[in-house]
Amino acid sequence: MTTKKISIIASIAIMAVVFYQWGHLDGKKGRTSGPINEASAKASEPHLDVYYPGTEELAADEMRVIACGTGMPSPRPKQAAACWIVELGNGDKFLFDLGAGSHERIAAQKIPYDYLDKVFLGHLHVDHFGDFGSFWLGGTTMNRLTPLRVWGPSGPTPELGTAYAFEKMEEMYAWDIATRSSIIDARGMVLDVTEFDYKGVNKVIFEENGVVIRTIPAIHSIDGAVSFILEWNGLKFTYSSDTAPNSWWIKYTKDSDISIHESFLPPSLMMSRMKFNVKEALNVSTVAHTSPQQFGKLMSLTKPRLAVGYHFQNDFDTLPIMIAETRKVYDGPLVFAQDYMVFNITKDAIDVRMSAYDEDIYPELPIRDKLDVPPPTSPPFSEFILSGWEKFPELVGGIWDKINKENGTDYKVP
Repeated sequence: MTTKKISIIASIAIMAVVFYQWGHLDGKKGRTSGPINEASAKASEPHLDVYYPGTEELAADEMRVIACGTGMPSPRPKQAAACWIVELGNGDKFLFDLGAGSHERIAAQKIPYDYLDKVFLGHLHVDHFGDFGSFWLGGTTMNRLTPLRVWGPSGPTPELGTAYAFEKMEEMYAWDIATRSSIIDARGMVLDVTEFDYKGVNKVIFEENGVVIRTIPAIHSIDGAVSFILEWNGLKFTYSSDTAPNSWWIKYTKDSDISIHESFLPPSLMMSRMKFNVKEALNVSTVAHTSPQQFGKLMSLTKPRLAVGYHFQNDFDTLPIMIAETRKVYDGPLVFAQDYMVFNITKDAIDVRMSAYDEDIYPELPIRDKLDVPPPTSPPFSEFILSGWEKFPELVGGIWDKINKENGTDYKVP
């Protein structure tokens, strides 16, 4: 058999495994647009098998959770780093973590940026807030006209806390802020940072519009990491961010409707696939993070309606191992998340499917009118830079005249 034929056969076999695993989310049950476990009541209005962003209004009692980042600190085309959107039937929308590479997944959901004004960070690793700068300041050019609100934990010292990090971020992006604020409506550049005590146990950090968000301490790297519990309308969403197994998670996340917890590769895969040495693999997988068996144990103790594992390279060859490891200790409803996976949750049913996305996405329209930006009080350029500016007035003047005529305006070329 030729090398070319062998390659083709191998490719077909790989794709078959991929499609099988996509269609069998827990390795046992087939994919369905109905409830994820047969014990649940049937959905009153089943969703389409694919979620098309911007086309489905949530029911008044419904929650939608979208995976915008399920992978590792180094993002890759199929998986960004940690990020989850929670949308509620009351109109509220929340972002939990904003890891590297996740901004484009957020944009693909076709949600106006003004609605995405609440961000909750579990800790300050780059894979959990690495896309914040892009989302914050890039969002101002993408029609966000509201201040961006951020909640994050304190640290063991002030300089290791969220407030300090964002104070320095504003300093770091001084050039970006200075250049944009004189050209576009800058209301979206305002940061509203709330730092809360990382030691708070089941402490309320947000309570608005019938939504309550609490935090519990997480065990990850050093002091200063947290996990989140969101409750609304009798539904409970829990999100670990990063943590080793801990008693707070076991006590306070029981009976969640959706329980999203990190599940790192087991040590064997960290050695074979990521080239970690034995000691590194053991420490990272089972001490700094949560291995799939530990994840399964947590789920068996807390009994969520749906357990969701994330934070590993979810591939055709790793997924069966993750399932097998978890199933050694947990036999409940289970999904290992992929980017663009969507969960619709009501008291009666949980639907799991994938989101379609448009690679040619443009920003959604703003939900409020933009303000006119006053002219700068001083020239933005030095005499040196101005001396090199080729203004092409015979071209630019015509462009301005045409646009003014089409829109009934009378703006002058600056």
